[in-house]
Amino acid sequence: MDQAASSSQDARSLPGCYRHPDRETGISCTRCEKPICPECMISASVGFQCPDCVRGGSGTGHAPTASQPRTIAGGTIAADPRLVTKILVGINLAVFIAIRASDSLATELALIGAWPPAPFSPTMGVADGQWYRLVTSMFAHQEIWHIGFNMLSLWWLGGPLEAALGRARYLAVYFASGLAGSALAYLLASPTTATLGASGAVFGLFGATAVLMRRLNYDLRPIIALLVINLIFTFNPGFNISWQAHIGGLVAGLITGYAMVHAPRERRALIQYGTCALVLAVVVIVTVLRTAQLT
Repeated sequence: MDQAASSSQDARSLPGCYRHPDRETGISCTRCEKPICPECMISASVGFQCPDCVRGGSGTGHAPTASQPRTIAGGTIAADPRLVTKILVGINLAVFIAIRASDSLATELALIGAWPPAPFSPTMGVADGQWYRLVTSMFAHQEIWHIGFNMLSLWWLGGPLEAALGRARYLAVYFASGLAGSALAYLLASPTTATLGASGAVFGLFGATAVLMRRLNYDLRPIIALLVINLIFTFNPGFNISWQAHIGGLVAGLITGYAMVHAPRERRALIQYGTCALVLAVVVIVTVLRTAQLT
């Protein structure tokens, strides 16, 4: 009994990590002798060093972030893996509430190619220089069923995808898909038709999720079945849905999602963000060409 009590007392007397005081540790930096927890340990030629000594030392050991766990896409694992998804849902809900309070706001935020119609010169719309509509329309909803469906899809798909890709890469896929959907709607839909909703970005998440599941050898049948159901609704004329935004977002999500999970480790960031940049370049080219056509 006395021996057990002594061992318990010794365990409680272990020092806390100098960066995480609540974590007891028996390991110290071989250079400065500060206590370090497993997260802060960086392998050196002899023993372990703390991040401060590695940054300001002689260059021995790995980079301070080398020992941090990474997602399958190379992103940093965050304490809250759904933070960006929560923020996106919050922005969409805030804009929806604002639109319900002022109906005219929907007209200001929606994707409109050109108004008034030809032969009049446009005084409103993307063709008149209001390119911001390509972005604002991604967060605008008028009907409760519309935002309800999109936000449920965003939560179900976005949360796991954000955790798998990391925040920055997830956000890149989301915006690349949403903008691609807006650009295709601007190109193919009637310029006087107002288009709004997060559906393009959500369909991009569908595409990226399918690529991720294929990469992890998961059963693709559930996501394919859900995607097919959504496409049936998309092309049903009774629902008055912008199929252009859905298809544009889906294709962009497949492309950027593939780059995120299949990029080789040694050139990972270059290929991932380079692919997103190429998608955005296509968005710009399509927008410029359509604007020239309408004006």
